[in-house]
Amino acid sequence: MFLQSSFMGILLVIIVTFFIRTCDGQLAFRFYAQTCPNAESVVLSVVQDAIARDPTVAAALLRLHFHDCFVEGCDGSILIDNGLTSEKRASPHQGLRGFEEIEKAKAELESACPGVVSCADIVALAARDAVALANGPGYQVLTGRRDGRVSNIELAAAMPDVNDSIQLLKAKFLEKGLTEKDLVLLSAAHTIGTTACFFMNKRLHNFFPNVEGVSSDPSINPTFLPGLEARCPKDGDVNVRLAMDSGSEQLFDINILQNIRNGFAVLASDARLNDDETTKSVIDSYFSLPSPLSAQAFEVDFADSIVKMGRIGVKTGFQGEIRRVCSSFN
Repeated sequence: MFLQSSFMGILLVIIVTFFIRTCDGQLAFRFYAQTCPNAESVVLSVVQDAIARDPTVAAALLRLHFHDCFVEGCDGSILIDNGLTSEKRASPHQGLRGFEEIEKAKAELESACPGVVSCADIVALAARDAVALANGPGYQVLTGRRDGRVSNIELAAAMPDVNDSIQLLKAKFLEKGLTEKDLVLLSAAHTIGTTACFFMNKRLHNFFPNVEGVSSDPSINPTFLPGLEARCPKDGDVNVRLAMDSGSEQLFDINILQNIRNGFAVLASDARLNDDETTKSVIDSYFSLPSPLSAQAFEVDFADSIVKMGRIGVKTGFQGEIRRVCSSFN
């Protein structure tokens, strides 16, 4: 009887320990394999349909993932619409899109597997699929994130800004556990998509410090500057959009890094990567290889960096919640 009760006690400890570890909810590949086996295919289908209608959605979904992770961690806080205090209303998030696609995927998953798949995971999966559909690298996404219960416009103040110095950009990435190499690679996500003239005003018309009589960033290639100024004239329409990777804005490729090297960076934050010895050496390293190998190395390293970014501040286990609708708390 003593042996039997001891065995039962040990078995109970094992069961409880397994339960605790399972509920602790560490991120895992195919986290929903048993609870919602079609979760990833549902997200992929929604993203495929959206990009087929509008190829610019790929960049929007990738950007949404970045902006979500850099405020409160990758917890879907960027999706919340709780009025004027919503995180999404912060200036750094201006122009964010892709919310409709996330909500559509969530609605389909709620119909198939209610209360199982988090909005935070949908954002991460949608970004992965968007990159692949834009001819970028395929990579596996760790899932198991829970949705956060905080959305505050003031928390977005720590977001990287297009006008930040390279020192500040490195500091902001380091604070999130990301290296200078990650800074280069995640900035290279600008290989797809567009930006608004609103984000170009300081670089084109009020750059500091500047050369006497010249108000634009001197790092802009002289052959490139007239085109930028024509698209974004002083006191012009700040909503006009231009490609961040001149020549291949819908194709995920290494061209963005070549543009940065040659003074054809559109965003000031991208240009600053070529000013710093460390980040410049990261960029240059990809061009020390034969062309096919440099592109391959870039894609492999980008995949590593975005997977790493996807772990920032995640909520798992009993933290947070699984929202019924991505735009509001339960």
